[in-house]
Amino acid sequence: MNKYVLTIDQGTTSTRASLIDKDGNVFYKAQQEIKCFFPYDGWVEQDAIDVWLSVLNVINDLLAKTNLTYKNIDSIGLTNQRETTIIWDKKTGVPVYNALVWQSRQSAYICDNLIDKTSFVRERTGLIINPYFSASKIRFILDHIENGQKRAEDGELMFGTIDTWIMYKLSNGKIFKTDITNASRTMLFNINTLKWDDDLLKLFNIPKCMLPEVCPSSYNFGYASLLKKNLKICGVAGDQQAALFGQNCIKEGDVKSTYGTGCFVLMNIGDKPIFDQGGLITTIAWQIGNEVTYAIEGSVFVGGAAIQWLRDQMRMFKKASDSEKYARNCENSLGVYVVPAFVGLGAPYWDDDCRGAVFGLTRATTKEHFIRATLNSIALQTKDVIKEMERISNKKIESLRVDGGASENSYLMQYQSDILSSKVILPKNLETTSLGAAYLAGLASGYWKDVNEISKVHKISKIYNPKMSNEEIIEIDNKWKKAVAATRLFK
Repeated sequence: MNKYVLTIDQGTTSTRASLIDKDGNVFYKAQQEIKCFFPYDGWVEQDAIDVWLSVLNVINDLLAKTNLTYKNIDSIGLTNQRETTIIWDKKTGVPVYNALVWQSRQSAYICDNLIDKTSFVRERTGLIINPYFSASKIRFILDHIENGQKRAEDGELMFGTIDTWIMYKLSNGKIFKTDITNASRTMLFNINTLKWDDDLLKLFNIPKCMLPEVCPSSYNFGYASLLKKNLKICGVAGDQQAALFGQNCIKEGDVKSTYGTGCFVLMNIGDKPIFDQGGLITTIAWQIGNEVTYAIEGSVFVGGAAIQWLRDQMRMFKKASDSEKYARNCENSLGVYVVPAFVGLGAPYWDDDCRGAVFGLTRATTKEHFIRATLNSIALQTKDVIKEMERISNKKIESLRVDGGASENSYLMQYQSDILSSKVILPKNLETTSLGAAYLAGLASGYWKDVNEISKVHKISKIYNPKMSNEEIIEIDNKWKKAVAATRLFK
């Protein structure tokens, strides 16, 4: 009988299920979109029940269309949108408030009041104080439901990120756990002691009794008894950490960039955290057995979203893939620079107040130049993050592993290679998030023997080599820095 690892990839806009075989191939996948609600400006919420039902739907769809049963599944790997916060009633299992999505800014005022604790929080968690992370979201929910604090202190409420919520439901309430990567994104977990931090819990006035047990990423979490009595959940990781593992970035200094709506760049930094006051954060990459691997991370707010903007708002082309064709229809961007700071700038700037800008327009500027400059901006923002990583780690990045929708744009990937003077490596299987979750699960279940076996499974589709001269890189860099500086001044 053929056996597969079933992966659940619960993302911000959709939930996907995949079956992955021993050679790292995706046998089949199913997908369902998820709704987001925007009650007020800057608020982003989801119905946690809808999220849960979407998981059941994609699993059922997957098995129905492949004519397979749960007997064909070795184990389950789970990966998820990080930081999104759910609180539910312990007795009924019903959420007490909508899920607060990682993007949501509704708890910003809580973070603003704690800005003097920045160094303290960073030393414990590796994170900056920001509504992005879960702690202030928990506080917001407790403050906005009736008797929230008392109910939490009395042990009536349970908190979880998406992974915890899904495992709780899959196990009929028997699993109340999270993995160490998701815990490290809550701003309540000490990445030095590898425990929930009492001082941080006190800072946000959050009772420890509502928090899940923290486990390694590759681990037998328990049984998905709702699906099948002896079907084990054996791998869990936040989506970007799962992608890092799925990209086979298992050596210190390995780097991957995911080109989705935004761009998420992570570097494996080995078994010791690096705390730096620069524009990047430190996080846990994964834990296998007793071995913990750390990463530094930089988030670019607008990556593939810039291509969507050209298509939907600017109406410059009908399909996102057309952007490559137009970019290649001109020799260069004719001195045009686009800074797509539509919602501010992420790492390494963390400037929420600036907005997008365009520089260098002349009467000779065409649609093609504008499109090319916008694609360039995605690579240039990514370079800003990578240069900061090189500074912090004191390592030159020789190659960058890439995935995500925009990584299929060969013009963009070649420009990324050129501007970095580094190789850019595209994997054969772009579903690296699901792959990472599968690998972590398969290691714990014995489906794969060890990390070396997984490394042999990993396949490369294409390698981009740099072609740009050093003089040209310096000129582009200088003009880009001026464009970013000018954008940040105009507020």
